[in-house]
Amino acid sequence: MKLWFVEPKPNVFVSGIRDSVASTVIDYLYRHCPPESGIVMFRSLPTAPGYEIRTIGPTKKNLTTLSGLQLVVETLKSL
Repeated sequence: MKLWFVEPKPNVFVSGIRDSVASTVIDYLYRHCPPESGIVMFRSLPTAPGYEIRTIGPTKKNLTTLSGLQLVVETLKSL
């Protein structure tokens, strides 16, 4: 996995490879990772909005869709 994707945080992977290779890797992960993996994957797309977020299992971050745009919900920590 770390050969094809950047892992900025544990179990968060960002694709830096061609779309067809990224799709192949993601499809492989869906077939072989257990549902409790908690993986978040970001893949670039040639069309708007320019990316796609996919997950396997429950994740630590909440995801939402707003006007067709996939977003990661971040909570602000109080000062």
